[in-house]
Amino acid sequence: MDWAWILAATGFAFAMAGTPGPNNTMVTASGANYGFRRTLPVATGMGIGVAVIIFLVAAMGGSIVADPRVHLVLKWLGVAYLLWLAWRIANAAPVGIAAESGRQRPFTFVEGALLQLVNPKLWVMVAGAVVTYGSGSAGDLVIPTAFAAIFGGATVASTVAWTWVGVGASRFIASERGLKRFNRAMALLLVLSLVPVVFE
Repeated sequence: MDWAWILAATGFAFAMAGTPGPNNTMVTASGANYGFRRTLPVATGMGIGVAVIIFLVAAMGGSIVADPRVHLVLKWLGVAYLLWLAWRIANAAPVGIAAESGRQRPFTFVEGALLQLVNPKLWVMVAGAVVTYGSGSAGDLVIPTAFAAIFGGATVASTVAWTWVGVGASRFIASERGLKRFNRAMALLLVLSLVPVVFE
């Protein structure tokens, strides 16, 4: 592992983590609905979840992502769970109503971390990273540790940035109806992000 490897892996990590997908869509919606501070736990949890998963996969030499049966199970579990999350986002009550009813809350640190187990985009990223940059890493913890730091850090940076996008968007939403429309748009984007996964 040298500086060229670090730069290449970091570029790949930020390209994958920064583009729209389940994590970024969820924190954007959460930022708009609950603000930066209340969204920070789930954004951080997503980064920790990514770090743990890519560390384990790279440490095992990528065998788990090479098994088509495992890939198929993860794919459809992920699609089903993310469709449920899209429904939850689409039907989220604006903060004022949520506070009065006690029905709504932002996603938690643990939920953000566990979501990564069924995040189809993450498994595509992990497979690409381990195959491209992690050859020969089985039994050697240097590269898995570097993967965890790079990809976990890129995910936290990305989710924090997208949270601010949601916070910024909320300043231009003048009514509860507007916020409901924003939530439905975020839910639609989440569903659309699954299209490449379903038809791969």
